[in-house]
Amino acid sequence: MAHPSQRRIVIAAAVLAATVLALAVAWGRAGGRAEAAGGEGWVGTWSAAQAPAGGGIAGKGFTNQTVRMTVRTSVGGDELRVRLSNTFGTQALTIGRATVALPVANDTPQIQPTTLRELTFDGRQQVTVPKGGQVLSDPLPMAVGPLQELTVSVFLPVATGPVTFQFNAREPAYIGAGDQAAKAEYTVADSRNYWFFLSGVDVRTRHAAGAVAVIGDSLVAGNGSTLGLHRRWTDYLAARLRDEPGEADPGILNQGLAGNALTHDGSEIGFPELGVNGLARFLRDGPGQTGVHTVVVALGVNDIQIYDDSPERIIFGLRQLAAQARQLGLRVLVCTVAPFQGFSSWTPGKENTRLAVNAYIRDSDLFDEVLDLDAVLRDPDGTGKLKPAFDSGDHIHPNDAGNEAIADAVALEWLLDS
Repeated sequence: MAHPSQRRIVIAAAVLAATVLALAVAWGRAGGRAEAAGGEGWVGTWSAAQAPAGGGIAGKGFTNQTVRMTVRTSVGGDELRVRLSNTFGTQALTIGRATVALPVANDTPQIQPTTLRELTFDGRQQVTVPKGGQVLSDPLPMAVGPLQELTVSVFLPVATGPVTFQFNAREPAYIGAGDQAAKAEYTVADSRNYWFFLSGVDVRTRHAAGAVAVIGDSLVAGNGSTLGLHRRWTDYLAARLRDEPGEADPGILNQGLAGNALTHDGSEIGFPELGVNGLARFLRDGPGQTGVHTVVVALGVNDIQIYDDSPERIIFGLRQLAAQARQLGLRVLVCTVAPFQGFSSWTPGKENTRLAVNAYIRDSDLFDEVLDLDAVLRDPDGTGKLKPAFDSGDHIHPNDAGNEAIADAVALEWLLDS
């Protein structure tokens, strides 16, 4: 039996952890209610879910190298700030310099030199990110528009160890020797379709409308969409919002991780880059993002097709995410599980699981709204297949047309805080 003093230490630690978590969530949602009213505030305009490194360049990390990455905003603003993450690092991360600029084009590392701005962290150019931590840059006066591409460059002067990253960027990160963060003409040594350490971009806007975080798997991350052209369904949704009448649109934050599951880590099958389970990452990737008032959950297909889970286990995971969202005052939308007959792992038993999970989602009153991916993407021939016009070719991931159809199925009023 533990000594009373030991029990007091344990209880105190638990209380402290809960307090820190509450403060972290509040930090991510700061200003959310003012933003909902259309006032001035910070909102997330771009994000990428982060995962641990596996092998290769991500496992090796960087030394005296610069990584240059391009992202695209969902909403615009008059100031911006950038979030860098060492969430899954094994040691402290030193950022020697970080910059932001407008690119010459979306398929090149070259930037427009007159737009180059230095990022600082509490007024300093260099910053150390502790193991497991993240840092937010100082606000930078730099006007950016909706659906505008930004190039972020990060110089890494000393060995980083294994990286924190998103391996499904759908556009290249350029890797170069030495400090090239402020160079307009960038010399490329290597490239990968990853985002390294870069986890978010926020903007301050006079017409803030909060943000919507979409927590999902490869159908959210964009597998099957055209590389480099921003054709994930969240990209189509951001474009649709911009084209609708009205002054204030919410930021659309894509928190997709290919291979991600509700209750399984990718490391269970030898691929840590698939991320930690949805329950483990929910607070960080949903309410922990800036100004989030609505969370969309699009998980479950990998729990079926990779892990062959029961409907009960999958439903438990969905119920838990919905309950946690509600506890924090968030609206929660849940997606049905899309069809995948014809994919290599499909079986009749897994199809029965998918149908059972979808039946529960449609009938439950636990969710504010249901985005019926199955109804949008399923072939009307009565099978559990994707419509041929929406099939990227692997029978599980929608192509560009399928992603656009998903975005068109979203009722825009679902995304507005009330």
